[in-house]
Amino acid sequence: MCRRHNIHVIIDLHAAPGSQNPNEHSGGRDGSQTWGDSQIAQTVQVIDFFAARYAKRSSLLAVELMNEPVAPGVSLDNLKSYYQQGYNAVRRHSLTAYVIMSNRLSASSLELIDFASQFDRVVLDMHYYALFDSKFDSFTVQDNIDYINNFIASEINAINRPHGPLTFVGEWVAEWQVKDATKEDFQRFANAQMAVYRKATFGWAYWTYKNVNNHWSMQWMMDPYISLGNA
Repeated sequence: MCRRHNIHVIIDLHAAPGSQNPNEHSGGRDGSQTWGDSQIAQTVQVIDFFAARYAKRSSLLAVELMNEPVAPGVSLDNLKSYYQQGYNAVRRHSLTAYVIMSNRLSASSLELIDFASQFDRVVLDMHYYALFDSKFDSFTVQDNIDYINNFIASEINAINRPHGPLTFVGEWVAEWQVKDATKEDFQRFANAQMAVYRKATFGWAYWTYKNVNNHWSMQWMMDPYISLGNA
């Protein structure tokens, strides 16, 4: 189906053995985060399985080695060791698929640049939400837009380097903490994000295409409420 409709696919390991973050979407049920050195070999086996199974599919664009590892629970040394081994596992089966490495949440967005720059066809993944942090609780509509245009734009510019890895805003959403926002407010917020995220050299992905919560659903945002295509 993907080949028929010219859709390219990113395979993403969203839940690693032991859980790389304490959230339910990484496979844990009790908020535990135990992924570390002793889980690296098993996690690499999963990546090797994915790569071996799908490497010959023309629709395979990339393999993302891990979604949203959280610092300090995931140490930088362990993450680099895993990313090196995961990269090698993908390359055993494909020389063309991109390998995506997610930045650690709650850590510097620049910490993987030099490490990732030594590999071929590697992408750094960044996720941006105006949520999940108390600093956004008091933000107005304009505060949120200014944050995107100033802080996020500057961060992406700092990560983009001439001989560095490609950059990917792998998750974003037109949701925030603003109460009683109008349709036009949401449209301004979405358009501001798209304008900035175009700076990412590998592009961006909305989280997610279809969701029961309206602003988390790109399908709903596009038809008929807000046109995300008119930046």
